[in-house]
Amino acid sequence: QTPTAMAKKLRDAGITKAWVGHFDALLHRDLDAVNARLAAVCRSIEGRPFVPFGSVNPAHPGWRETLRRCHEVHRMTGIRLHPNYHDSQVDDPRFIELLADAPQRDLMVQIAVRMEDTRTQHPKVVVPDVAVEPLIEVLADFKGDRPRVQLINALRSVRNPLLLKRLADHGVHFEIAMLEGAAAVAQLGETLPAAQVEFGSYAPFFYLESALLKLVEAGTVAGDEIALRCHNAENLLCGV
Repeated sequence: QTPTAMAKKLRDAGITKAWVGHFDALLHRDLDAVNARLAAVCRSIEGRPFVPFGSVNPAHPGWRETLRRCHEVHRMTGIRLHPNYHDSQVDDPRFIELLADAPQRDLMVQIAVRMEDTRTQHPKVVVPDVAVEPLIEVLADFKGDRPRVQLINALRSVRNPLLLKRLADHGVHFEIAMLEGAAAVAQLGETLPAAQVEFGSYAPFFYLESALLKLVEAGTVAGDEIALRCHNAENLLCGV
C-alpha cells in the first residue's frame, strides 16, 4: 500500500495525524539515510498526515549525530528505538544516555517491544521481545528531566498488571495495536490510567479496521474515545 493510499485510508477513518517510522530502520546500518527517506515521504503527502519518528541506535558510535539530525534537520518531535534489533537493552548505559539526551531536545521516545509476533517469525530469524522490566529502575533513578516514553507493540507480551502499573507509575505510556482479547481496551482501563493509553493500529502491517473495532468493543463514551484517539497522544507529544 502506497503512503498516499494509506493517508486516504486514515482520513476515511477520521484519522488526520499518525506517528510513523520506517521498517528499513530494523536492519539497515545507515539510519541517517533511512530517517531522511522517512522525512521526505512524510513531507510529500498532501496535508502532512504522517508525523515522522526517526530511528536511533545507541549501540552505533554515531548515534548522537543521528539524534541531532532527527531534531535539527528533520524537525522531528519524537524518535523510535528498537533495542532487540539494535543489540541494546533498556538498561544499557548507552541507551540510558540517549534517554537523557531526548528531553534536552524536547523529543518523546517510543520503544518498540516487538515488530512481529513470535508465533509467525521464521525459526532462523527469531527476534525476542524487549525485556522492559529494567526500565522501571532506569526511570526511577533518572537524573534530570525524565524522558516521555511510550511502549509500542507491547501489550501482547507485557500483560502482567503489576508490571504495567509500575511502568505507568514512572510515566510510561502504552498504545493498543497488539492488545488482544474481547473488550480488551475496557479491561486495560482497570489497570492503567486512561490518560496514559493511546490509540495505535500498526497499520499497514496490521489491518486498521482491527484497531478501530477495539474501540467499538470497548463501548467507550464519546469523551473517552476522543482522549484515546487524539488528546492523550497530543498531550504526550507536547509533554503535558
